[in-house]
Amino acid sequence: MSNVILNEKYMGVVDDTDKFINDIIERRRTGKIPNNLNICYNKEFDEIHIDTTKGRARRLLIVVKDGKSLLTDEYVEKILKNELTWDQLVKQGIIEYLDAMEEENTYIALSEDDLTDEHTHLELSPITMLGITTSLIPYSNFGSSSRLIRGSKIQKQSLGLYASNFLIRMDTDVSILNYPQKPIVKSFMHDVIKQDKHPAGQNVVIALMSFSGYNMQDSIIINKGSIQRGFARSTYFRPYQAEELRYSGGLIDEIGIPDKEVKGYKSEKDYRLLEKDGIVYTGAKIDGDSVIVGKTSPPRFLGELEEFSITASTRRESSVTIKHGEKGIVDMTLVTENDEGNKLVQVRVRNQRIPEIGDKFASRHGQKGVIGMIIPHEDMPFTETGITPDIMFSPHSIPSRMTISHLLEILAGKVGALDGRYVDGTTFDSESEESLRNNLFKLGFREDGTETMYNGITGERYDAKIFVGNMYYLKLKHMVANKIHSRASGRVQLLTRQPIEGRGKGGGLRVGEMEKDCFVAHGASLLLKERFDSDKTILPVCEVSGLMAIHDIRKDIYISPVVGENSDVSNIELSYAFKLLLDELKSMCIYPKLVLKSKY
Repeated sequence: MSNVILNEKYMGVVDDTDKFINDIIERRRTGKIPNNLNICYNKEFDEIHIDTTKGRARRLLIVVKDGKSLLTDEYVEKILKNELTWDQLVKQGIIEYLDAMEEENTYIALSEDDLTDEHTHLELSPITMLGITTSLIPYSNFGSSSRLIRGSKIQKQSLGLYASNFLIRMDTDVSILNYPQKPIVKSFMHDVIKQDKHPAGQNVVIALMSFSGYNMQDSIIINKGSIQRGFARSTYFRPYQAEELRYSGGLIDEIGIPDKEVKGYKSEKDYRLLEKDGIVYTGAKIDGDSVIVGKTSPPRFLGELEEFSITASTRRESSVTIKHGEKGIVDMTLVTENDEGNKLVQVRVRNQRIPEIGDKFASRHGQKGVIGMIIPHEDMPFTETGITPDIMFSPHSIPSRMTISHLLEILAGKVGALDGRYVDGTTFDSESEESLRNNLFKLGFREDGTETMYNGITGERYDAKIFVGNMYYLKLKHMVANKIHSRASGRVQLLTRQPIEGRGKGGGLRVGEMEKDCFVAHGASLLLKERFDSDKTILPVCEVSGLMAIHDIRKDIYISPVVGENSDVSNIELSYAFKLLLDELKSMCIYPKLVLKSKY
């Protein structure tokens, strides 16, 4: 006897468990009960679970009976002739949808050749073991699983056409690739999800070779000529907004050019780009700290006594400025109202991004790298037929990572480019290497994809044959312009008096134990004086009690908290964070005595 549980509710018991389960599955396949029902037997607890709830992930499988697939050749022919629809296949019980729970009671074969009498279902295709982004990777059955995972993640970070209406959207921190292309080597999934509508990469000529040490490890060398012809150029958009907020007492923000009487008024130069309404004009070239929307706010603190004073009427400056270190052109301005009926101004700034040293690129096989050097076109190596590669990729990145799919795509891309066709690289079902090699040979090239290359600087022929071909390369959103960070003096925290953290806030760069070692090793040890003095402070210390003394500025005398006025006090230089520690120790009733010795 087994308990029956329907949608997590106990319904009763059944005597013959197997008959009950088989009967329900049979009725579902013949359409007598809804097809969204799934049933599962939990042997451990002797429970039959039936589920018809919403929100379950269910997947498609072909039904197998007596070791044979129900999707026979006759059905396949009817489908190809459009005589049979998908819904009819489901209604006839040839294919069915299972959820994760019912899948526990099944034995699924990957291919028809693997079928035995024990099998209950057959996969539609082995590619269904992969997700959408992973199935876009060509020849992925020739790559290792860890690289596939990276390849899947990398595709999500690539720049392309994320939405066709990007010009009328106000999205935060987005980039558009200026000249996206369709890949020469693609998987059938590209057509299924209509990837051509939102491509995210470019086809390049790639050579696997080392060159003057600038593509060591994971870096790549890029041809300057390719960049000048538009390779990997993208546009970066960032929105800014200003709102006229309402405050208690009927006070309100005002968008407009601030008066000179306003508290915190900047210079006239900062407001030069604003029009009469206080909003920047479209097409204005802006750089660091330019004001794009002028705004003033009422005073922050209104006390009872201040109501009649002069300060109460002084408004404060609260304009919207460009983020520090950014520049660009005003792409669009939008004046509207928010939900509460307050005036809302949105400004979108665009900035053209030309590839530079440090920008990140990747192939679809998890082979990511940054630009190590941009080399003039005339200095690049070239093949016998005069082809100059766009990218030079380090061959040392292949053996340990075992991304054979990367090499196969280069070969297939070369065939596709020379033959003028798209190559199918679908996982488990791709055009074979043998076929690609034969095709390349017929096209008048070496079948292994290697070519004789010449040094672009000396004109000498390289002894080694270089593997060169075409592949789809992605530009990733990680660009140097968004990450570059430096600062001199600036804002500090109130508590520790050390520089604040974070690039966006204009913070400092933390120097740790290892960074210190680097400075010393580079012979820049004087930098440490500057680096480790970020919270330098001079404190008077009583030499008798060892505690911090008090400096009475008016009388110009030092008073020890223990001895009093007649104490020997010395000014010592130390970190403010250490002074903070001493204060915290005193608050815990611990006596931190400083014992001073003479320097000399």
